[in-house]
Amino acid sequence: MKKTNAIRILESMKIPYEAKEYDDDGEHELAKGAAERTAQKLGVAPETVFKTIVMRSESKELCVFLQSALHEINLKKARNAAGCKEINPVKPEELLALTGYVRGGCSPLGMKKKLRTFIDSSALTHEKISVSAGVRGMQLTLSPENLVRATDAEVVDLVLE
Repeated sequence: MKKTNAIRILESMKIPYEAKEYDDDGEHELAKGAAERTAQKLGVAPETVFKTIVMRSESKELCVFLQSALHEINLKKARNAAGCKEINPVKPEELLALTGYVRGGCSPLGMKKKLRTFIDSSALTHEKISVSAGVRGMQLTLSPENLVRATDAEVVDLVLE
């Protein structure tokens, strides 16, 4: 199994994790059931698969948001968490240059630069959650508390109601 930057970071911090590879079908859109298919391939509950979304504020600051892949992020809550007036997801074609990752393989760990990170509070209701390992077709499963520690994240409510 390939060691990604995300895996190296967890190992350097002595954080336990499990890396799971799965067949990536190339479809990464939430509306098209990507979360449910990934969860099924991993053998985990869909609400425990967390997507990594990179957003840009009006001041051009990049922030990372982690949300259960079954839910959309509430942009108002994201703005409040980041303390900005405007925030929008970066375009998929910008992701690689900004983070070192591609859509469908964007990990909250090991980006080109350390970015402020926010994790939806629903993560803490699960014993383990899964996030991208930094490549398509591989997920890391770990405790949400350890992910918060590894990313130095702030836990906030991000769910769109």
